[in-house]
Amino acid sequence: MSEENRLGDYLRARRELVTPDDLGLPSHGVRRVPGLRREEVALLAGISSDYYLRLEQGRDRNPSAQILDALARVLLLDDTATAYLHQLAAPRPRTGRRPSRRPAVPPATAQLLGSIGLPAFVTDRTLDIIAVNPLATALVPAVRVGENRLRSFFLDPAERDLHANWAATAAQCVAVFRRRLGTDVDDPRVVRLVGELSLKSAEFRKVWARHDVRPVVDKPIRMNHPQVGELSLTLSKLDVDGPDGLALAAYHAAPGSEDAERLALLASLATGPARRRASGADRRTGHAENRLDHPRPTT
Repeated sequence: MSEENRLGDYLRARRELVTPDDLGLPSHGVRRVPGLRREEVALLAGISSDYYLRLEQGRDRNPSAQILDALARVLLLDDTATAYLHQLAAPRPRTGRRPSRRPAVPPATAQLLGSIGLPAFVTDRTLDIIAVNPLATALVPAVRVGENRLRSFFLDPAERDLHANWAATAAQCVAVFRRRLGTDVDDPRVVRLVGELSLKSAEFRKVWARHDVRPVVDKPIRMNHPQVGELSLTLSKLDVDGPDGLALAAYHAAPGSEDAERLALLASLATGPARRRASGADRRTGHAENRLDHPRPTT
């Protein structure tokens, strides 16, 4: 998305995804462009073709709310995408330079991460992982502090092999990423990440060009885990209070289901080595501790 014409880029991308059949329009002959023609969008939205052309070209950046709503209806945008369209057309306030430090996880969130009993991790607004519990890494090895979820999805073959429906899950990740960013895509970290992925992954370029924006949905994520087999889990995300745009994500399964049993098995496999190490340390130090706790009587 060009910094100068975000609104026009979005309108063009969404126009190319809507076909005449989607709107019940006749489609005669060979169409030279994918999706709708500009003239068709303008006619259905009740505006002139010249005005719509100016919007796409960035020569008019102040459409009314009524025009934006009309365009959203023609382009079949849902509520989330419509809100994003309005956000693109709104004046952007100037922002100062962003701090380069990694945001800190609030103590209460860190405590929850350690006690939740589910695979969970915390990401910042660019989907960098800044905190994680061991069960999350046992479930998805690429979920480690310092890794980026988008980079893992598109550049790590192991991540691709883990997800039974990789393409849909990766596309959802991109759409959530774009929604979290909103119009604030000129953060240097975002520019570097999108540039890297665009150069290295044709799949990312294709998905990014769609300009999808979607919230996290409670749709099962299917995995083929090498230790516990097939899993169907839900990924839920909760925003963390504070100015840094942090979110806590947790995988979970329906209580009593086979997926929940397999997740519990994975938890026991993940915690077993740590327990054995702790038990071994107790055995090595237990004799000395006993002497301290129960000193021999003197004679």
